[in-house]
Amino acid sequence: MKRLRLIIAHEYMMIVGKKSFIIMTLLIPFLIVIAGAVPVLIAYVNEQADSNVEQIAVLDKSNGLAGALVPTDKYKFIPINAAGAPETAARDFYKKTGDGITAVVVIPEDVEKTANVTIYSEQTIDVSTKEYINRCLGDTIAACRLASHNIDNLEQIIDEVKVNVTVNSIKWDEEGNEQATSTELSMILGMILAMIIYTFVLMYGAMIMNSVVEEKTNRIVEVVVSSCRPVELMFGKIIGVGLVGITQFAIWVVILGVGGTILSMIGLSSIAAAQPAAMEAAATAPSSVDGSGLQTMLMAFGGVNYGSLLVNFVLYFIGGYLLYGSLFAAFGSAVDQASDASQFTTPIILFMMIALYAGIACATNPNGPMAVWCSMIPFTSPVVMMVRLPYDVPLWQQALSVVLLFATALAVTWFAARIYRTGILLYGKKRSFKDLFKWVLNK
Repeated sequence: MKRLRLIIAHEYMMIVGKKSFIIMTLLIPFLIVIAGAVPVLIAYVNEQADSNVEQIAVLDKSNGLAGALVPTDKYKFIPINAAGAPETAARDFYKKTGDGITAVVVIPEDVEKTANVTIYSEQTIDVSTKEYINRCLGDTIAACRLASHNIDNLEQIIDEVKVNVTVNSIKWDEEGNEQATSTELSMILGMILAMIIYTFVLMYGAMIMNSVVEEKTNRIVEVVVSSCRPVELMFGKIIGVGLVGITQFAIWVVILGVGGTILSMIGLSSIAAAQPAAMEAAATAPSSVDGSGLQTMLMAFGGVNYGSLLVNFVLYFIGGYLLYGSLFAAFGSAVDQASDASQFTTPIILFMMIALYAGIACATNPNGPMAVWCSMIPFTSPVVMMVRLPYDVPLWQQALSVVLLFATALAVTWFAARIYRTGILLYGKKRSFKDLFKWVLNK
């Protein structure tokens, strides 16, 4: 145990003691926020910078619907007055005008029946242009079809009977108390936790493998194993790097906790200043929340069991990391160079990708058969169960999943140790899965 503690402390301090680790640990939460804001900012800048007006010709064979295409700051519609087939007229007009016209819209005579419109252009039109034309003509055709029924105020009647139902999500606890929840918040929170598990396991597993390969390539491992057993070295690396991951996550929890508390206090203060009566009613009757606005969002955040999520995250991270990290260590001991490890790491990455895709698929149906089974299979449960946990998974399913995960992780670790102790001192030959199987059988 003394040697094992020394190895763990060495592997831990080799990573945590670097300035790059401290800097990146503090910067990553802000980088994640920036990464989420960048696409929105780019879309906004792109929309503001796109000042070119597209000139689109319109050949109206229906004699009347061309007026539905209303010009905007981005689109200018030019009518075509030409006889002959629509295709010929459109092509001739396009050739005469040259580069000024980007496309020609042909509205056929029976458009009210078929709802089919053709756009001619030399280059494929963008989605926004197609959607705008579809929306303008679709609304007009719908109005024409309503008018054909000859019912007074039919359009007004339809508008009056349209209802947008607001669904309020209220959760009961065992004592019958009510708490506002949000399905969207649960899905987002579950996907974030699943992505963190996926990233952590792959990142720190690859870190273990690179450390093993580096020490083996530099022949440092020959000196190390002269004073400790290979299995002790493997477990020391796995535990040391795993503690690095837990440390990093703990720092992020503190940063997010402080930031979330500050934002909550600011949000509650603004609500209290603007709507004191609504805040008092919300405090006494959670079920009366109208399901919209900052007030409901804050109450939904308050309904999340963060303690249970945190405990389960640590358990599934440890189990998933132990499962995959031991495989990374074993496969790293079987190669002499990092470039030769791809044949062994490909199956690991494939399993992790399957787990991630299963988690994404289960996000919309977290209690379906696929979600339940994938949250029980040890190779996918660390990711899939993170998606399901915000939806209040039954306790027996959580317990069974954790037991299966750790039992499988210990079994895989035992097999990995048998591979590691044999492969760590072998050089000069590329190994295959057949060789690894022989090492497990001690042949």
